Amino acid sequence: MSAPLRSVLLLIGAAVLLAPGLRAQGALHAIRGARIVPVSGPVIEGGTVVVRDGLIAAVGAGVAVPPGAQVVDGAGLTVYPGLIDMGSAAGLALPPAPRAENPRTTEDVERVKADYLRRAHFRAADVVDPASPALARAAAAGITAILATPNGDAIRGQSALITTALPPDDPQIGAVADPRKQPLVLRSPVALHVTFSERPAGGNAYPNSLMGVIAFVRQALLDGQHYGRAANAPAAGAAYDPALDALQPALAGHLPVAFQADTAAEILRALEMAKSFSLQPMVTGGREAGLVVDELKAADARVVLSLNYPTRPESLAPDADEPLPTLRARAQAPATGASLAKAGVPFAFASAGLENPTDVVKNAARAVQQGLARERALAALTLDAARMAGVADRMGSIEVGKLANLVLTSGDLFDEKAEVKHVFVHGWPVSLDTPRSRATRQ
Repeated sequence: MSAPLRSVLLLIGAAVLLAPGLRAQGALHAIRGARIVPVSGPVIEGGTVVVRDGLIAAVGAGVAVPPGAQVVDGAGLTVYPGLIDMGSAAGLALPPAPRAENPRTTEDVERVKADYLRRAHFRAADVVDPASPALARAAAAGITAILATPNGDAIRGQSALITTALPPDDPQIGAVADPRKQPLVLRSPVALHVTFSERPAGGNAYPNSLMGVIAFVRQALLDGQHYGRAANAPAAGAAYDPALDALQPALAGHLPVAFQADTAAEILRALEMAKSFSLQPMVTGGREAGLVVDELKAADARVVLSLNYPTRPESLAPDADEPLPTLRARAQAPATGASLAKAGVPFAFASAGLENPTDVVKNAARAVQQGLARERALAALTLDAARMAGVADRMGSIEVGKLANLVLTSGDLFDEKAEVKHVFVHGWPVSLDTPRSRATRQ
């Protein structure tokens, strides 16, 4: 084989691997006699879901099992769409904050720090490790997709929606490309992420305070606006800047900007900045979002609620007193979802640092206990999350033609005794007790 032909085949293999909606060919499974919760429609009792080539081929009470299908007995089980975690660093091989090497002046340190704090061009999709045990643990808990979010301070970079397991290699793909080098990215970018940090990494160089970070982010957006105008005027001769160039979709309103904000004051600050620059606002964290629902609705903002609820510090003595605002925040956090639902503010859920992925459903159940309807809690983990990530046409509900990302439980998902019995990602069963993140042929 000639070198040019080999190069073309490698490029074709890579394109196939990264194409949205990639599916392993030949997978045929049927889940028979189960209670099916499509989310997008009424519950189906004693129904069947047929999965073919990574997609949902049929669903309903009168669906026949096709010849040759591997059958899962769904008696006593409930089938849900695969859960979507809208904010996690699970599976990301994130680089550490850079340090200035042998700096001679404060300006040298500030330059390195500024580059780190203005990473609009950093893509989470580029640093995902598909073999990460964290992804395997998430898949075993029923989480079939994660919004992989970059870490850091100020302008952190772009998130990507990824699956938590890869389908088995097709021989023809494995012959021309190594799929282990890149996860299966469903959509990238999804949002640009911003955090107003009180103590940003990078030492004492500017910015080193909350007000300094706010001013830094505002200046970066102003610089981005100027850069955009110059880039559209060839006579201006603007030098290429990857960070400022990556800000353009957000400044044009095409890419949501996700502001990390928990308190009411932080949320209002984020909404004010979004309004100043005509950004499409998204609030992540949102612990006190229920206190500012009117402002969120007026700004047409969406909220990604953290399920990593505040807890009492383990280092605190059992008889130690805590400030009343701390106690109030801890008690009210699980009720925020109900407040947003009542006000009509779109929201989804995120694990946001939870160590155990099984706590995602457990903490969502706490929101149900605090007044959030079960249907809304489920939607926040499935279809509403898919809408927020821009992939509702491909996932988030059990419908013909959508990706076969499914989770089967014994009993209702939010019941304390419910257990995950089966998980399908891209139409293939995922082992529930293996550290690997790749789906296995069964």
